[in-house]
Amino acid sequence: MKTEKLPNISCGNDWDIVRKCICSSYFHQAARLKGIGEYVNLRNGMPCHLHPTSSLYGRGFTADYIVYHELVMTSKEYMQFVTAVDPHWLAELGPMFFSVKEHGFSQKDKRRRDKEELEGMEQELRRATELRQLEENIVERAPTPRSRILTPGIGRPKRREPGTPFRLGL
Repeated sequence: MKTEKLPNISCGNDWDIVRKCICSSYFHQAARLKGIGEYVNLRNGMPCHLHPTSSLYGRGFTADYIVYHELVMTSKEYMQFVTAVDPHWLAELGPMFFSVKEHGFSQKDKRRRDKEELEGMEQELRRATELRQLEENIVERAPTPRSRILTPGIGRPKRREPGTPFRLGL
């Protein structure tokens, strides 16, 4: 730095600058969260897992997008030297490989949309249940015709229309 006469500037507490710098060099080794503890390489779709010695392993926070330095093949593909990155950085620094959809790119947004959809379905179910109960109440309150138990041979004789002769059975 002294030979090039560049000022020595610190990022202070803004670690995003360092993470963005790492992302600029490792954007081609990026992965997206697929499931619990499982990532998918964005370039070839290969499933990968965080190595137990990785800094992000077991932290309680699972990053949606990460970049890694190397893959270690054991019983699974493990990523070592992992850094959490913003997906917009991947699109900015590697536009030939990545682009970002503006809505719903994170797990948080997906959970929010799923929750809203679930609430909508629950409201629809409540409305349908209330409507069904109203219909049942209307049917219960409607007057029912009187019913009688009829037994053959007992009761009123059948009416004949005038001019219709009796039939005699064979």
